Amino acid sequence: MFSSSAFSQKQEISWGDQGNGTYINPILNADYSDPDAIRVGDDYYMVCSEFHFMGMPVLHSKDLVNWTIIGQIYHEFRFAPEFDTNDRYAGGSWAPSIRYHDKKFWVYFCTPDEGLFMTTAEKPEGPWEPLTQVVEIPKWEDPCPFWDDNGQGYLARSIWGAGPIIVHKLSPDGKKLMDDGVTVYTGPVAEGPKPFKRNGYYYISLPEGGVGEGWQTILRSKNIYGPYEKKVVLETGSTHINGPHQGALVDTPDGEWWFLHFQLYPPLGRVVHLQPAWWKEDWPVIGVDIDRNGIGEPVYSWQNPYKNTTVAKPQATDDFDSPKPGLQWAWNHNPVDKAWSLTENPGKLTLHALHADNFLKAQNTLTQKIMGYNGETIVLLDGKKMKEGQKAGLCVMGKDYALVGLKKQDGKFYLFTDVNGTQNETKIAASYIWLKVRITSEKNQNQFSYSSNDKQFIPVGDNFEVLYGHWKGPRIGLYSFNETEEGGIAVFDSFRYGFN
Repeated sequence: MFSSSAFSQKQEISWGDQGNGTYINPILNADYSDPDAIRVGDDYYMVCSEFHFMGMPVLHSKDLVNWTIIGQIYHEFRFAPEFDTNDRYAGGSWAPSIRYHDKKFWVYFCTPDEGLFMTTAEKPEGPWEPLTQVVEIPKWEDPCPFWDDNGQGYLARSIWGAGPIIVHKLSPDGKKLMDDGVTVYTGPVAEGPKPFKRNGYYYISLPEGGVGEGWQTILRSKNIYGPYEKKVVLETGSTHINGPHQGALVDTPDGEWWFLHFQLYPPLGRVVHLQPAWWKEDWPVIGVDIDRNGIGEPVYSWQNPYKNTTVAKPQATDDFDSPKPGLQWAWNHNPVDKAWSLTENPGKLTLHALHADNFLKAQNTLTQKIMGYNGETIVLLDGKKMKEGQKAGLCVMGKDYALVGLKKQDGKFYLFTDVNGTQNETKIAASYIWLKVRITSEKNQNQFSYSSNDKQFIPVGDNFEVLYGHWKGPRIGLYSFNETEEGGIAVFDSFRYGFN
C-alpha cells in the first residue's frame, strides 16, 4: 500500500479495513464510480464506469471490504472514430452491470453516444468476448440484466437525464432486445436500476435525486412489469455521506445482506462505501435508522462482514516487468499499440511520441486512479532518445491537467511544468531524472518535484489543484507526445505509488 518514499513508514489506515475486525468508509477511496457487484460462491466481483479510459476493471474480494483488480473487460473502442482522436471525453462506458448466469459472467453497459453493449466470459479475469453492440442508439444509460426462474432474461435501463425506468425482454443469448420496452417507473432523477427476485417479489433497486444529493429507492412487485410499490431505504440523514448513490445489494453465503454504493467526494470522485443491510417484511433496510423515520442512514464505521480478513488495496505500483501494463492502468482514449512497449526495453515502459497539438489530444497517455487522501508517485524518466518538440513525464489529469517532465527544444533539455496551459521551464543538463508528485486530496494542494538521485527532491512549480470532471475523478499518469512532428522515445522505469 505504501511506496519506498516517505509513505514507506507505518501510517494510520484512514479508510477501509482497519485490521481490527472493523472497517471505515469508504472501503475504496478512489474513483470507482457507479459500482455494481455480485457474489458467485464465496467470491465477490465488482465493475465500475471508466468512461473514456480504456480498460474497465474487474475487482475481486473475499470479504466485501478488501478488493484487488483481477482483469479488464476491454482494451479499446473501435466503434467510433472519436476514441482514436481523443474527442470522447465524458463518453465511453457508463454504469456497467455484472451478473452470473448459465455458467458465464455477463457485463452490460451503455455509451451515451453509441448505444448498448455487452460481453461475456467464463472467468471474471477473462478473456472476455469482443463487445457486442446490442442496440445502436444515443442517450440510453445504466443497463442491468436479470434472468427469471424460468430462464427468461430481461434488461432494465434508464435514459440519459435520469429516467424513466424501462424493462425489455432479452433474447436467449442476451445479444438482442426482443421489444421496445415497458416503462415501469418514473421518478425524480431515477437511474441505475438493478432488478432481482426474492421470496416471490420482483425488486428494482435504484438511486434517485441526483449524484451528489440523492437517496436509495426500492421498487417491489409480483410482476416484472409492475405495478411497483416504492420505498425509500437509504438517505444522507444526519450523516456527512451525501447522496448515497447507485450500487449493489449482495448477500453472503450465510444469508447476510450488504449494500455497496458510491458517494460523490470531490476531488477524488465517486468513492465506494459498504452498508449493512437486512430484511423486514420483505423490504430491505440499509444502514442504520438513527431518527426512526423508517429510512436508513449510511454508517461511517462497522464490523467487517467476515472475520480474519487480510488487508488489501487495488494495485498501484508497477515495476513494468510484465509484457502488459498492470491491471490498474487505463489508456486515455484508444491506445496506439505500435507506439508503446514493455519488451523493447525489458522491465521498462517505452512510449514513442505521436504528434499532438496539446496534452489533451496526446495519445498513449497511460493513467490510473488517484487513491486515498494523501499520496505520492515517483517515476524514473530516461529522455536521452527524445526528439525535437517532444514532451514526456508525469501528469495529473481530471477536469484540468498538470504536467511535469522533460521538453526537448533547440537541441537542449528543459525541465517544465504545465498547469492548464500555464507553462514554466528551466534548462537542465540531465536527460535522466526522477519525477514526483505529492497528492493531498483533502486540502487539494499538490506539488511536483524532481531529483537527480532519487533521494533529494527539489520542488518545481507552484502548488496546484486537481478537479473532478468529465464524470471522473482525477488520475495520475505517464505521457509522451511531440508538438512538432511524430518521433522520439521516452522510457519510464520503477513507477512507485504510495497512499493512505
